[in-house]
Amino acid sequence: MRFAVWAPDAGRVEVMADGTPHPMSALDRRPGWWSVDVPAAQHGTDYGFVLDGADEVLPDPRSPWQPQGVHGQSRVYDHDRFVWTDDRWHGRPLPGSVLYELHVGTFTPEGTFDAAAERLPHLVSLGIDVVELLPVASFPGHHGWGYDGVHLWAPHEPYGGPDGLKRFVNAAHAHGLGVVLDVVYNHLGPDGNRLASYGPYFTRAHTTPWGDAVNFDQEGSDEVRAFVVQNALMWLRDYHLDGLRLDAVHAITDHRAVHVLEELAGAVTALSAHLGRDLFLIAESDLNDPRLVTSREAGGYGLDAQWNDDFHHALHAALTGETQGYYCDFGTLETLKKALTKVFVHDGAMSSYRGRCHGRPVDVHITPAHRFLSFLQNHDQVGNRASGDRIGATLSPDRLKIGAALLLLAPFTPMLFMGEEWGASTPWCYFTDHVDPRLARAVSEGRRREFARHGWTGGVPDPQAVDTFRRSVLDWAEPGRDPHRDLLDWHRALIGLRRARPELTDPRLTAATVEVVENGEDERLLTMRRGGLCVAANLGGGPVRLDGIGPSGARLLLSSNPAIAMEKEVNGDSRAAALSLPAASVAVLG
Repeated sequence: MRFAVWAPDAGRVEVMADGTPHPMSALDRRPGWWSVDVPAAQHGTDYGFVLDGADEVLPDPRSPWQPQGVHGQSRVYDHDRFVWTDDRWHGRPLPGSVLYELHVGTFTPEGTFDAAAERLPHLVSLGIDVVELLPVASFPGHHGWGYDGVHLWAPHEPYGGPDGLKRFVNAAHAHGLGVVLDVVYNHLGPDGNRLASYGPYFTRAHTTPWGDAVNFDQEGSDEVRAFVVQNALMWLRDYHLDGLRLDAVHAITDHRAVHVLEELAGAVTALSAHLGRDLFLIAESDLNDPRLVTSREAGGYGLDAQWNDDFHHALHAALTGETQGYYCDFGTLETLKKALTKVFVHDGAMSSYRGRCHGRPVDVHITPAHRFLSFLQNHDQVGNRASGDRIGATLSPDRLKIGAALLLLAPFTPMLFMGEEWGASTPWCYFTDHVDPRLARAVSEGRRREFARHGWTGGVPDPQAVDTFRRSVLDWAEPGRDPHRDLLDWHRALIGLRRARPELTDPRLTAATVEVVENGEDERLLTMRRGGLCVAANLGGGPVRLDGIGPSGARLLLSSNPAIAMEKEVNGDSRAAALSLPAASVAVLG
């Protein structure tokens, strides 16, 4: 077994393998790297590194296995020992797919990869194509969101460790499901993070909300970039993942000529060609910059897709009437129309929330719609609310059905958040399990202060309280009883229609047309046409009749309310159809 580590400032490095020190040699061909062969070391050997004769044994920056937690020693892991059965799997293309975001720790009561795998048939029957896992890189404590990971190469042991993740991916592929992993390269968590002991992984040249920035462009950054790019390739290659979701890339500062995201996109394209299967990268960004998903040949970064918060904000505000905070520029149906047809609401226009102009227009004539992920809920938009309340805590099932129809039948790549499909009543709160008492106290107090500044007067769940975590676990008894069962059937029907009608996966943004009528709260009507289909949504407080909504031969394909009626016009064109929509209802004609 060969051990290697990058420690450019160290004068002497040893690897401690099963309690025995082994001096390492500096590599002439790789400045800053040290290595040594330890023949006795094998799968399951515990090890760590000692720098310059210090008393402390540090875990490996590239540790593949942390069975004793983030502060424990690393353990050798042999990827070749796992027996894969997905030889015929060639990936799942992103265009046309429906994604499903889940958190391993709260998706099931057991909170493990294996328990999550047992629920995959539910996702198949729902019509999901790709599962997106929240971060699983080893983080402190037992439970947490995963965005404070410190061992980026090691799957979280309480979830099931390396073998558990492989079993989940293997099972997903057997069910025909792709798997995307959320990875965090804009920062690392503070508890157990020892990268700075080894070298210039961080820099004070740039600031972030989490402290010193990851060093992507200062002295020593070549190896840091390689650390990140190779980590991404490791997940795709060794764990057979189909893609990665890159967390908050707007918080990655890189002033080099070739941005690290562009470098990463090129490396993933090369790996995809080598493996012969589809791989893709999805970015989360609040910059509203289409360069992220513009090809490298055209001067972009070459990523495959990006999250679109503007769509979420427009749909959420239109449904709920919330216009506080970052919803202040949203709420009207005209704003929702812009999100449906132009992608970004803030496309260079003024953002009142930011106090400046924001974003850049998307060229709707050449940019395919599938490059933008749309959602009505996700971990951020639910969990970052004071009490972690889902949108179903505010909306009636009828209005949830409208939201689902506009999400799943819009031109973009849709994503559901776990439990959304049945209107889960369980909240999804912000929860942590920090071992360091000072950090734990700071997180709890900071959470309360944050919402107090925004005028929140209700209680804020303590992130460190075990009950906050337990309340966030899905209740799998709900899908079997109404109104949850009815809402689940509605989602299945919408996804089934999306699969059946090619115009619903047409990537052309120009092929979708949207019209709105808005006169106070009683009259709020939106119609969206995609090919031969028409989605009519009444978001108002009173019933409406739509004359000439379609040809006389049009059929009512889906309706959210049995009172919805379609008929041939009497006092008008006999070749046209009319539609009566009760308040808070939606219908699909075709």
